[in-house]
Amino acid sequence: MTTAVRVGAVAAPSVARKSFHREGRAAYLFLAPSLLFFCIFLILPFLFAIVLAFSDWGGFDLGTIEWAGVQNFSEVLSFDGAFVKPILVNTLLFAFGSVLLATVGSVLVAHCIEQLRFQGFWRVLYFLPVVATVVAIGNVWKMMYQPAGLINGVLNKLGVNSVGFLSDASYALPSVTVVHAWASIGGAVLILTAGLKSIPDMYYEAAAVDGATPWRMFWQITLPLLRPSLLFVLITQFIGGLQSFALIIVMTGDGGPVNATNVAAFEMYQQAFKFGAWGTASAMAMVLFVVIFVITLLQLWVARQRGEETS
Repeated sequence: MTTAVRVGAVAAPSVARKSFHREGRAAYLFLAPSLLFFCIFLILPFLFAIVLAFSDWGGFDLGTIEWAGVQNFSEVLSFDGAFVKPILVNTLLFAFGSVLLATVGSVLVAHCIEQLRFQGFWRVLYFLPVVATVVAIGNVWKMMYQPAGLINGVLNKLGVNSVGFLSDASYALPSVTVVHAWASIGGAVLILTAGLKSIPDMYYEAAAVDGATPWRMFWQITLPLLRPSLLFVLITQFIGGLQSFALIIVMTGDGGPVNATNVAAFEMYQQAFKFGAWGTASAMAMVLFVVIFVITLLQLWVARQRGEETS
């Protein structure tokens, strides 16, 4: 009797282990198409870009690739070149500016929608710019920014002279940044709305009993409990800002006035497809990847430190 129990006890984990391995093989079989797509279109191009960053290549013929060492990086990171300043500076200003405007705007919009009736209608309304194409958004705002456009027309009615939003180097980058932030508010509003709905009502009810004002509830309850959603919005918005270039091409063309709107992604595109310098473009991509990686880690570290202080 004792022997039978021991055999059964040993056999049960063995059967469970075999079942687990069988389910694992089935899972990988179903995941194989997605993993294959991921490898072909993400991992392999990334590895090839690393190789190109240390090479000279004009494109098309793989037999013409020549090893260049760190020459591409030395040229890209040189302060005498144009990548660090103004291109990388423009990219960071564009990313930080759009993140700041989009995050603040989406928090306010999501909070206001929670207080209104017909919330679904307002969410759809604010999500429409996300559905629209970048070309459509860029052309509409480009017409609005024209000297005879809607915005300058309003300014003229108020007694203010027309502003060269896209023709003046001082205004071109901020003008495009505002458009990018406006176009990305819709997606952030949906994420923040989900975060707001996950906050229990009992916190607001207890605060109301204690006599807290709506403004104090917003700062003391809403924002702290909305931190995970805010962190996700900040990271995704920042990465999107660093990678953006289609909107800039549509609105300002070839880098804007005096290259005021020339950003890293646009410069990589020009180096690869216009000048045939794929090695230089790949080196720029690696530098931009490191910048995104470091800033994302800093954001996660700051969020973790604040979470530990709060707890």
